[in-house]
Amino acid sequence: MEAISKCFEAPGEPQSTAIIATTVVTTVTLISLARFALWPRKRAIIPGPLTTSIPKLRKSEIDAIPYQDDFFPGARDVVTPYGNIRVYEFGPEDGRKVLFIHGISTSCMTFKDIAIPLAENGCRVMLFDLFGRGYSDAPGDVPYDTRLFVTQILLVLASSSLPWTGDNGLNVIGYSLGGGIAVNFAATFPTMVETLILLAPAGLIRPENFGRVSRLIFTSGIIPERVLAWLTKRRLQQPIASAVSKRVKKSVNGHALNGGKKENYVDVAVQEAVDPVDEPPETPFELEVVRYVHWALDFHRGFVQAFMSTIRYAPLLEQHDYWRQLAARKPGTTAVLLGESDNLIQKDDYAEDALPLLGGEDNVYWRVVPGSHNFPFTHGPDALERIYEFWGIR
Repeated sequence: MEAISKCFEAPGEPQSTAIIATTVVTTVTLISLARFALWPRKRAIIPGPLTTSIPKLRKSEIDAIPYQDDFFPGARDVVTPYGNIRVYEFGPEDGRKVLFIHGISTSCMTFKDIAIPLAENGCRVMLFDLFGRGYSDAPGDVPYDTRLFVTQILLVLASSSLPWTGDNGLNVIGYSLGGGIAVNFAATFPTMVETLILLAPAGLIRPENFGRVSRLIFTSGIIPERVLAWLTKRRLQQPIASAVSKRVKKSVNGHALNGGKKENYVDVAVQEAVDPVDEPPETPFELEVVRYVHWALDFHRGFVQAFMSTIRYAPLLEQHDYWRQLAARKPGTTAVLLGESDNLIQKDDYAEDALPLLGGEDNVYWRVVPGSHNFPFTHGPDALERIYEFWGIR
């Protein structure tokens, strides 16, 4: 009987089992290693350059940084559970309080030509670097969405020795991404914001203005995190002007009116730094902003991760519900300034999509100013004049 059973026994069965087991263990190990390498575990806080890169630089290298840590007066670093936040506050203590919120790829340096004159004219101004930009740390394990940015604003306001909250506690000026954040903040705290000024604000960018491939790459999770970070950094390190492309302008019935290309998500960052290639030559300060973006790519360890999370979760698109709430604001307390040649926040699109949500021309101060998407720092005096006109102080 034993001899018969041996005849039916599969030859080399113990050896085959060992090979299968080894293959399974090897495959699982390789998958785990690949996951660790390509989708790394996220740190709670990625420290900013003040405590990581700058202490290792020579004095000549520090002096060459385009955005110095004393760029504005009244600097302080606010310690929070999300990491440190760089804040500047200056101007007369009894002046009109004005909070600035900058864009996706820059620091608050872009408000220089608006914030400093306002302080000189009696305003109390406060600026800060969004998480992952400038000299602020980068939270590494939370989405960069409206909840995070509104929380950051409240932390910034609470850090002042002066009262910035309460009814009509402050005026808010938001640019690009900062405009989208400002809208959501004002909608959340409607009585706190006395006046709201939106400079080329994100929030209602039409999704079809971005290519499907770009949307898929950044939002699907298909591309491994390390690979996407490498691609994003590499793209931003290229000559910035080459990234700016003409978008497809849509008519009311959806047909294309010109043959331009659609924007890439990275171009959102690009157009905050430089005018399109067919605009006049760059201003000296515009070149400084470009230099800062390149510097941040090399010396702010959390910049790229913060940028990618912002693309995925921040209020750039489809924020209609928040914008619709602004129609309930007192007439004459909301202003929108758009760039004449802005290819990203296109004035005709926003007149069609945003103006009705805000209650129409009778409810909102709506102006088009010279310049492109980065007009707040290429045409700062023009924007400043419209702000003075809006406030009725000139």
